[in-house]
Amino acid sequence: MIQGIVFDCDGTLADTMPIHWRAWEWTARKYDLRFTEERFYALGGVPAPDIVALLAKEQGLKLDAVAIGHEKEEEYLRRLQTVEPIPEVVNVAWEHRGRIPMAVASGGTLPIIDMVLRRLGIRELFQAVVTSEQVTRQKPAPDIYLEAARRIGISPQHCRGYEDTDLGIEAVRAAGMEAIDVRNLRKPASSTSL
Repeated sequence: MIQGIVFDCDGTLADTMPIHWRAWEWTARKYDLRFTEERFYALGGVPAPDIVALLAKEQGLKLDAVAIGHEKEEEYLRRLQTVEPIPEVVNVAWEHRGRIPMAVASGGTLPIIDMVLRRLGIRELFQAVVTSEQVTRQKPAPDIYLEAARRIGISPQHCRGYEDTDLGIEAVRAAGMEAIDVRNLRKPASSTSL
């Protein structure tokens, strides 16, 4: 029986992935990084500095991954005013409000994820928000989901996790939670670049 729910944010609660992609296009062009849209979606949930480090290593470039990751996030923030909710998933959170504990587990950073949740008017739905800087290992490792379950006081095996990427689904399952792939919930007309 499900006693707690943990949601990813980007691409799950918030339709931010197209905004992230535009920020990545700008960043990749600036630093001459080869980064396709397909690869970007495959790496959903991986923190920006980790993506920069991975691309730089693969392409033989010496780059400051942390600084460039920060630049990418700043570019994303400049575009954030256009963010919209993903209604099929946000409705699940509203339906369970006050009935069971809920958390957010995101590969983003706390200030940005908090800003997204507040912009969508849903921050108050969640008893905990866990982000990349609060765990050591990132998705597909289960750490962020395990920490979210701990913070809402529910055993992972009694939680359901909502995700929009293969890496995220892998993290949910590795945490011992029931995994819901939101790509299967979204109406075709509302899908953008998925």
